[in-house]
Amino acid sequence: MYYLLATMHTLGARLQDQLQDKVEGRARAVLDERHRDRGSVSMDQVIWAVAVIAIAGVVVAAVTAYVKKKAGQIQ
Repeated sequence: MYYLLATMHTLGARLQDQLQDKVEGRARAVLDERHRDRGSVSMDQVIWAVAVIAIAGVVVAAVTAYVKKKAGQIQ
């Protein structure tokens, strides 16, 4: 009887270790994936910032051209 209990206990401990290794492996894979994609949000923000600055530049150029044109007509 003790032999059966010892065998079952050993089997349970080994299965628990294997399960824990799989869970840790998955958690490590998730963390590695997050680390790999770490700069993607920053890159997205940089692209949007460049787009906003470009649009603002176009608006400033258009307003400046309009004001210069109207200033030339004042004389």
